[in-house]
Amino acid sequence: MSLDERSKNILDELVSNPSITSTTLENKYSLTRRQLGYSFSKINDWLTSKNLPAIERTRKGYFIIDQSVFTNLNSEDEHAFVEMTVLTETQRIYLLMMMLVSSKEELSLNHFTVELEISKNTVLNDLKQAQSYLNEYDLTIRYSRRSGYILEGKEFQIRKLLINVTYQLLQMNVTDRKLMKVASIEAEEIDEFNQRIFTLENKLNIKFTDEKMATMPYILILILRRIEQGHDLQIFSIKYEELSHTKEYLATETIFQDKTQIPVQERLFFTLHLLTTNVYWSEYLTEDEATQQLIPVIDNMLRLFEKSACVYLQDREQLVNKLLQHIKPAYYRIKYQLTETIDIQGALNKEIKELQHLVKRSVGPLKDFIGTDIPESEIIYITMLIGGWMRRQGESLDKKTKAIVVCPQGVSVSRLMFSELSELFPGFVFMDSLSVREFLNYELEYDIVFSPTYLETEKKLFLSKPFLSEEEKYRLRKQVMLELHGYIPNHLNAQHLIDIVKNHADIQNEAALSEELQRYIERDEESSVSQAVRSKDINLDELITPGNIKLRDSVPSWEEAVRLSARPLLEQGKVEREYVESMIRRSNEDPYIVIGSSIAIPHAAPDEGVNEVSMSMLRLKKGVNFTADYRINLIIVIAAVDKQQHIHALMQLMKLASSEKGKQRIINAGTVQEIYEILKLYSNEKELENTK
Repeated sequence: MSLDERSKNILDELVSNPSITSTTLENKYSLTRRQLGYSFSKINDWLTSKNLPAIERTRKGYFIIDQSVFTNLNSEDEHAFVEMTVLTETQRIYLLMMMLVSSKEELSLNHFTVELEISKNTVLNDLKQAQSYLNEYDLTIRYSRRSGYILEGKEFQIRKLLINVTYQLLQMNVTDRKLMKVASIEAEEIDEFNQRIFTLENKLNIKFTDEKMATMPYILILILRRIEQGHDLQIFSIKYEELSHTKEYLATETIFQDKTQIPVQERLFFTLHLLTTNVYWSEYLTEDEATQQLIPVIDNMLRLFEKSACVYLQDREQLVNKLLQHIKPAYYRIKYQLTETIDIQGALNKEIKELQHLVKRSVGPLKDFIGTDIPESEIIYITMLIGGWMRRQGESLDKKTKAIVVCPQGVSVSRLMFSELSELFPGFVFMDSLSVREFLNYELEYDIVFSPTYLETEKKLFLSKPFLSEEEKYRLRKQVMLELHGYIPNHLNAQHLIDIVKNHADIQNEAALSEELQRYIERDEESSVSQAVRSKDINLDELITPGNIKLRDSVPSWEEAVRLSARPLLEQGKVEREYVESMIRRSNEDPYIVIGSSIAIPHAAPDEGVNEVSMSMLRLKKGVNFTADYRINLIIVIAAVDKQQHIHALMQLMKLASSEKGKQRIINAGTVQEIYEILKLYSNEKELENTK
């Protein structure tokens, strides 16, 4: 007789935790008392059939288990115990797919019923379920009287399936004995290939992870079997020159030691498998060219993460090497789309989810290097490595103030507000800039909210304008610090600061340091504010002058619109041609340049060809399409030299963007001068108020 899955789980629980009570079992497995009684009866029948004493249950709901039950179920006979239990549907489906990729003969319905010990109807249902898994690989199960059940599709995809199915079956605790039986593999073959892998490790001076060591013998044996059966790889995208120089390529001779005439593409595939296999130790990790290129990429990624998470990662070189051990195989997995689609999201705790969110914002350098998006599963692994490193040095996001910015005035304004507040509060972890609708469904933890409008929230809410003057920044910082910490930042003592510094560094001139710190602490904030206010702000009408305005009815494309709008700045020498092309490239990647219906502000970084702060405008009566979602009539090119000089004019432009009446007046204007008069109006607060 065999145990059903529920009874097996309950027996496993009793053996691993004999002090558990009936009530706890009922709650854990969502059982009624009757269902537990039925399973308990099945377990005792099964134990009796194995000549083992039955398990007794006391009136108080505890269990009495004879020592011989523990001894037998924890011995080598456990394999027999597991194999006599009923397979779950998922285990059956994966074993069925394993039979399809590994079979030495034609497969009939009878083969599946015998190996999986199920009825023909169950097999037919499982085949349908398996097909839904195979759709992800563009593979199809076909049946013919002559060939039986076979897999149809590209061999490269079948190899990917083989690797993933092997991994998943071992994760599901399918025994080696069952896997070898289904795949027609002998124990001697596994031993032989284990020895080849040990030799391979010595040649490469690496150690594969235990997980990979468990799967590799099966994968290598079954791929070699497919090669012998004539299932050759078609031409695929792995470049010979990229992999043939690697030490992994040379080491494949260890795998093929008794094989002759192995095609080059098969050697490349095995090389790729070795390169994508995780290692936990490597003596010569940084030898090859690809790895050398990855080191600065990882370093840049960590710097972005440190900035987002407000942490300093200690022993940076060691962390880079640790990440390199994961990211080097991940680089090949991502590039050749071999990343395993393993869903571990549900197992992530709150802090790891928050870290993952920040890591995701920091992987831009890696994405640019590989040339494609980083899969979620790879980001999770990177997150876990960084999270472990942070815990080791005593860092935690839970100790930090986490903030979000909620702004109803559009994505661009929200992002600008996010950037301003991040600079104003460098010790806070800013999680996201959100619309009000996104805020209502936001799932990550946060401590405070910044918003220009009142929101219903149990967290601390600080009302803030989208654009702050220096004086407003000072007041907001004062308010936030007082509310959160009970102090105002300038209530500091220079000597206390010096005492702290002494614990971590040598001070060459204590008197000079004390004097400078005191001068900083006691600085006249109002004086510094008034000085900032007195420095002349550049108005919108000073940057977009009549000579910087162009009028057209229409243009053939968005790219042409940006080039035409930027032409005055290019002719005046205020920007270089590379800046114009960079704006076009960035705008294709970044929809945030749309700041309101019918208005957009293409721009790029100051170091991409800006000589002087400037703006220019193109008015299109009929508009031009920017993506399928937006039709743009006003294109305002912004060329900034820093984060400050253009901000005042940008604030005035945002007011124009939020006024449907103002935009329509410009769109319908007949002359450049008429448009310029409207810009002058938005450059003068008092005049604008009088027109309302």
